[in-house]
Amino acid sequence: MQTTTQIVLSQRPTGRVDEGCFTAEQIPMPEPADGEVLVKSCWLAFAPAQRSALNDIPSYVPPVALGEVMRGTGVGQVLASRHAGFSEGDLVVGPIGWQEHCVMNPDTVSSPLELVPTDIGDPKLVLTVLGVSGMTAYFGMKKFGRPTTGDTVLVTAAAGSVGSLAGQIARAFGAERIIGTAGSEEKLAWVREIAGFDACVNYHDSHVFRALRAAANGGGFDVIFDNVGGSLLDNALGNISNGARVVLCGSISTGYMPKRAEIGLHNYAYLTTRRGTMAGFIVTDFADEFPAAITEMRTWIANGKLSWAEDMAEGLENAPATLQRLFDGKNLGKQLLHIADPA
Repeated sequence: MQTTTQIVLSQRPTGRVDEGCFTAEQIPMPEPADGEVLVKSCWLAFAPAQRSALNDIPSYVPPVALGEVMRGTGVGQVLASRHAGFSEGDLVVGPIGWQEHCVMNPDTVSSPLELVPTDIGDPKLVLTVLGVSGMTAYFGMKKFGRPTTGDTVLVTAAAGSVGSLAGQIARAFGAERIIGTAGSEEKLAWVREIAGFDACVNYHDSHVFRALRAAANGGGFDVIFDNVGGSLLDNALGNISNGARVVLCGSISTGYMPKRAEIGLHNYAYLTTRRGTMAGFIVTDFADEFPAAITEMRTWIANGKLSWAEDMAEGLENAPATLQRLFDGKNLGKQLLHIADPA
């Protein structure tokens, strides 16, 4: 009997994510029923929010249950289809999870499966610049950051998959000066030289408050797109301009662990005195607008306005360690995992 491997959550992590929290199980190869497709996983995408799904805490999506296949979006290839809209060999993108093969109903509203556009070249683009990372950067900036001509924009975690794009999108919307933060010389150089930011501050700098102010040329930030939280966000808030817009996208400094963050905000009063606003968002709230956003992003790509990076790990067995890489600051750009090549 042909079998396949899936990785299920066996123990909720209280700290680091490692293979001890998961179990690799062999199951019989599934077969699609009417309206379903059998998919072979090719690449998985990783995001910090996956760590929060391991906590038994209510959120905008239910936590992963013990014994459940670990969730994850990926690109796969249809091996067998009993659905009229999909054919053997099609490349698809959707919530295929941490498993070598899966059977899916493409029409499920909560977990739809979509065809990868055949004209984009590299199918992995639907996991990076044309995927959730790109959409998060786009809608966070467009709906909440609202950069305009002459603005100075700060993006934390600027070498990450969302942050790197958020800064470039702000530039496309007219912002004048783009500042990033990162944690290594390699990342600082990439943000400046490849992503095209005007400056990038090392968040390990013991005088990061002053470094941020200097990078803003003393004028303050009109937009902050924050992926980090904690003390870095606090230092950024102390450097906002009048009418600043602060976008809360993520808080990777907390590790997304099931405990209260140890560092709070002290500089939030600047939001009052400088008449600023601060708002969080969930990108799926704008799903109806994704097609138009992707069209605009593809135009920017064609015009050379967007750069991005992929950080590729290998092998399904390394999925837990690949997720932890995000919290160890090891990834540059979008963290992906290669499982198999499409035929």
